[in-house]
Amino acid sequence: MTVPAFGLGTFRLQGQVVIDSVKNALDVGYRVIDTAQIYQNEAEVGQAIAESGVDREALYITSKIWVDHFAEGQLIPSLKDSLAKLRTDHLDLTLIHWPSPDNAVPVAVFMKQLLEAKKQGLTRAIGVSNFTIALMKEAIAAVGAENIATNQIELHPYLQNRKVVEFAKSQGIHITSYMTLAYGEVLKDPVINQIADRHNATAAQVTLAWAMQLGYSVIPSSTKRANLESNLKACELTLSEDDMAQIAALDRGHRLTSPKGLAPQWD
Repeated sequence: MTVPAFGLGTFRLQGQVVIDSVKNALDVGYRVIDTAQIYQNEAEVGQAIAESGVDREALYITSKIWVDHFAEGQLIPSLKDSLAKLRTDHLDLTLIHWPSPDNAVPVAVFMKQLLEAKKQGLTRAIGVSNFTIALMKEAIAAVGAENIATNQIELHPYLQNRKVVEFAKSQGIHITSYMTLAYGEVLKDPVINQIADRHNATAAQVTLAWAMQLGYSVIPSSTKRANLESNLKACELTLSEDDMAQIAALDRGHRLTSPKGLAPQWD
């Protein structure tokens, strides 16, 4: 199963806000929803999906296992808890959210449990998030590259993460970009805005199209229906080689997410 190119992120959205965001997104045509145990919104996402009336088989739902549930015998029960909250009998993609802090639980321990969850039909695909090259190598050693659908990483024009991307590609592991708009920072970028003007598009559409054109999946979030509709139009935008080269030149290693105690030694 390939990871869809475009979906809805739900990071930092809770309560009625996330219910409205998911329902609006599904209403305007989104079919991919990305959540996580630590977002504490799985139940609301499940409620929104149920109330939307969209058939489960038309959807692609991703969640992520939190670091507290990595120890032997804990991952699958925590995944079943997520399934109950999401009101579904399976996920389409289940990710390890962050590597285990200080390698408290070895990569092989949680990856093998995740593969077992796949074998049990609790998830159709498995993958990782925030994994460095060294950590990907450990995950590959544990379950095989063919079982790792994606590595979801911070990736935007100011942090293009090329070393990680190159290694993942060499192993056939897809890349999902999170924070593709760099918390909105790129929306003010003059280069991106010039490209947007040329295409009669928005800066967000240009940035999302850039990532998808490089072969990455994107999961932008929004609480505004108009922005949800506008972002979706990125799927119809094709950038020129010159546009792509100009955005490639914006990389400056500007990392926005590196939580103390969780973040690995970045490449």
